[in-house]
Amino acid sequence: MTATTIDPYARVQAPGRFLHGLNPLGKLLAPLPAMVVLVFVRDLVTPFAFLVLAYLLILVGARLTVRLVLVLAVAMPVGIAVLGLGMAVWADPARVDRSVAVLSVGPWTLYGGALMIGLATALRLAAIVALALAAGVTTSGPDLVRATVQQLRVPYRIGYTALAAFRFVPRFGHELDVIRQAHRVRGSHGGRGPFAALARWWGYLVPLLAGAIRHAERVALAMDARAFGAYPDRTERHLVPFRRRDVVYVAAMWAASAAILITLFPWVLA
Repeated sequence: MTATTIDPYARVQAPGRFLHGLNPLGKLLAPLPAMVVLVFVRDLVTPFAFLVLAYLLILVGARLTVRLVLVLAVAMPVGIAVLGLGMAVWADPARVDRSVAVLSVGPWTLYGGALMIGLATALRLAAIVALALAAGVTTSGPDLVRATVQQLRVPYRIGYTALAAFRFVPRFGHELDVIRQAHRVRGSHGGRGPFAALARWWGYLVPLLAGAIRHAERVALAMDARAFGAYPDRTERHLVPFRRRDVVYVAAMWAASAAILITLFPWVLA
């Protein structure tokens, strides 16, 4: 059994990948101004520049996995193309540049102005997602909770209760795999078709709910045994400090964002 199976929220050790060693709040704060500004830009170049910046951050600072590479190399470009084309189709022809006709099907015509608007919208959304992804793929749930409790002074009763609830999800996934394997060994609910699938899922439901109730009772007893909620503050075994390198990273990201906006300046002054 691997460490990922034991604790899917464990801190990732990635030597040479600096994003994993930063404070989660710093990683969320650094791209926040750029993400807010991207909501209001309408050109193509500005979101593309931020998308390139996010890709560079992920490629240099994050641990690359097969799933992450597929997201960056396949899912993101395909999503931009599909979303851009969909936005272009739904754009109002009366409010776009109709000087260039890209495609005509009967009375309907796809204009170049509509295609540019759709692509710009898709690039804005992709840039926002990519900037958030740089923080998301390098941050574990417990570290984020610890940072909010230690730096933002969020009550630990709220933070660790939410963390315990999130940890139920991988636990349910593990128990569902065990139940499926047990049913396969016993030959239960075989066959194909919708009725056989419905019978299989109904057979999974009862033991899964029973396991969820048992796990909830264990978590409640463990929290009660540790006097959870009895005191206004608790000591932390693992500290997540906001260090000088976090300040440098936030300042560098803000400076890079400002440089992109000043250089491109996607707004037209009246």
